[in-house]
Amino acid sequence: MISKRIIPCLDIRNGRVVKGVNFEGVRDVADPVEMAKFYNDAGADELVFYDITASVEGRALFADLLRDVASQVFIPLTVGGGINTLDDFDRVLKCGADKVSVNSGAIRDPSLIGRAAKKYGDQCVVLSMDVKRVDGSFHLFAKGGREDTGIDALDWARQGVERGAGELVVNSIDTDGVRQGFDLELLDEIAARCKVPIIASGGAGCKEDFARLFEHAGMDAGLAASIFHLRQLLIPDLKRYLQSCGVEVRL
Repeated sequence: MISKRIIPCLDIRNGRVVKGVNFEGVRDVADPVEMAKFYNDAGADELVFYDITASVEGRALFADLLRDVASQVFIPLTVGGGINTLDDFDRVLKCGADKVSVNSGAIRDPSLIGRAAKKYGDQCVVLSMDVKRVDGSFHLFAKGGREDTGIDALDWARQGVERGAGELVVNSIDTDGVRQGFDLELLDEIAARCKVPIIASGGAGCKEDFARLFEHAGMDAGLAASIFHLRQLLIPDLKRYLQSCGVEVRL
């Protein structure tokens, strides 16, 4: 049995870790370099680094900060924000990323997924999706959750995998920061269409939410931010709990 992964997420704005609710009301939390080291030492399976305003501001990701963060971690590091070209992939990989997350850049140019998978391998290409319910349907949002593309998110996930994405990060805007549990309805719909690892994001509020997540087929990892950042749930405690529930985790 493949171990389930617990993944903290560092949302970066202006060089600081921040967190909001439903992608709004963003507030300062911590220094990203210090937090990266903390999670590396705490037993996180991977770490995600998102420069959350790079796309909307039309700029490149903070390379110097990424190098500093990468120097503190010895676990897989996924990096996203402002990834629009193969040169962007190359730059963040050279800064220490193991995988590259693409979102708005792939919406603008879907061929980027396939071209990156061909050059770097599909295991390196992570398709991140910000999804929200609109009139009863799941819509794909761009620019850090600010712009409704009108694209059906379920079809987009399937197409992304067909193009070569090796992993999906499914961010539910509806549950983000609310701490009432992962968006299991959305995740089940994605898993029914896509046979690649799925990282669930948005809504974790307690250890039981992770246990419920891993009861659902196709869920490979749980990603969270504020519950870990504020030390309301420690990763070693969460993993011991999941193991007691029969979930395979790496201790």
